[in-house]
Amino acid sequence: MKSPEQVQELAAWLAATDIGLLELRTPGGVLRLGRTDGSAGGVVQLDAQDEDASHACTVAAPSVGVFLHAHPLLAVPLARLGERVSAGQPVGLVQIGPLLLPVNAPQSGVPIGLLVPNGQAVGFGTPLVELQPDE
Repeated sequence: MKSPEQVQELAAWLAATDIGLLELRTPGGVLRLGRTDGSAGGVVQLDAQDEDASHACTVAAPSVGVFLHAHPLLAVPLARLGERVSAGQPVGLVQIGPLLLPVNAPQSGVPIGLLVPNGQAVGFGTPLVELQPDE
């Protein structure tokens, strides 16, 4: 997927749908095509990265809902940037009405980025937290 023409074609296809994010992973890197705004006809932006340059993984939303950094009854975030988390440990919550779904770290590591603000609505698969895995 190195051809600019292929990327432009994928971007055009994405712009004609209601898909908010398309992520393609290959041995050579990751290609992310996402909307710069929430509208169906929005402009598509390209975020390509080389897997060798960054081994960080992205923790994605398990469902649609509202992303929360902490439990609504607690002020302490479930995962702080720079502090190690274990595999399976919650790094956030997705709220669907009164239901709270945990967003678990797929592997142990250190959260290095919160990609979605607290209280923002998210879709299934939305990247939420960037995690630097343990070596």
